[in-house]
Amino acid sequence: MKKRFDLIIFDWDGTLVDSIDWIVLCLQTAAEQCDFPIPERQAAKDVIGLSIKNAIGTLFPGTDERIQNQLIACYSQAFFSKQIGRDDLFEGVFEMLIQLKQKGYQLAVATGKSRAGLQKALQATGTEELFCITRCADETASKPDPTMILDIICQMDAANERTLMVGDSIHDLQMALNADIPAIAVSCGAHSEELLQQYNPLRCLHRPTELLDIIEG
Repeated sequence: MKKRFDLIIFDWDGTLVDSIDWIVLCLQTAAEQCDFPIPERQAAKDVIGLSIKNAIGTLFPGTDERIQNQLIACYSQAFFSKQIGRDDLFEGVFEMLIQLKQKGYQLAVATGKSRAGLQKALQATGTEELFCITRCADETASKPDPTMILDIICQMDAANERTLMVGDSIHDLQMALNADIPAIAVSCGAHSEELLQQYNPLRCLHRPTELLDIIEG
């Protein structure tokens, strides 16, 4: 894959940051606080990557807007109660991002997080300056709609075939398929390698840092 790509778009939670368990707990906490049945762990993992509005709507179908907003508020309160830092990145990710940038790759983020949530995370992990552009679910359509990817490609004046999506969920891989760009999956996050392989990624990695050897190999 050496020199095949110019632009690498990363998902955030579960791809660069080891946050899946915390997100699941916060979704379950929101359900408990709002007197809803607590979702099973995999059901909660399955909605990670979607916008929080779509995630709540999927986990709690039939709820009206008022109840959804209450669930979102409880989730957000729980999620932001934890201070994050660079140690929350998967081991070696910070160094990998620096190396990729030094090698001339343009780096981007396409995430289901809100803009406020992503900005807080970027600043807390010291990664903000490593990315040329970021897009969030509350600025555009939620995954798996391809708008986030297509907007990034347009803004960076990149070519689809020279752009790579890296993600841990089926929503990431479906978004890449919808945008007609190649993708690499990582199995350290929301979904298993077996499930991710059904979306035909170029590779399925166990850890995000394996990307560096593959892309430069």
